[in-house]
Amino acid sequence: MDILFSKLVFWHWFALAVILGILDVATGANFLFVWCGISAAIVGILMLIIPNMLWEYQLLIFGIGVMASLVVWRRYLKNQPQTDNPNLNRRAQQYVNRIFTLDEPIVNGRGKVKVDDSTWRVEGEDLPVGTKVRVVSVDGVVLKVEKA
Repeated sequence: MDILFSKLVFWHWFALAVILGILDVATGANFLFVWCGISAAIVGILMLIIPNMLWEYQLLIFGIGVMASLVVWRRYLKNQPQTDNPNLNRRAQQYVNRIFTLDEPIVNGRGKVKVDDSTWRVEGEDLPVGTKVRVVSVDGVVLKVEKA
């Protein structure tokens, strides 16, 4: 094993960087392998500067570079919106601040309203049928409303 790794030179790391970049594009890994490739390229550059670097240090720098870049990339992705419509899969949240007409009166704090092609349970103050209500919040599948 020592003989295999002791023969590593800068172009091995550059070749690994290219292979990882191609692998990322081919698999659609969402930049996972690109960051590994960048770490390999950094080790290749260091090998140009320090050609007698021990293979243990090369692998250590590569591993630290991969871990650090993945942590930074994950934090970056966490802070970025994944869509321009954050309520896309939260249907009830899309109705907040919209105004609807009651289909059934709100009695004892509960009633129903027709929204597009479905009926939703609503909670709020007691109101008669036909009253316009504004959705102020959502609790699970129940719309919290107030008189509009």
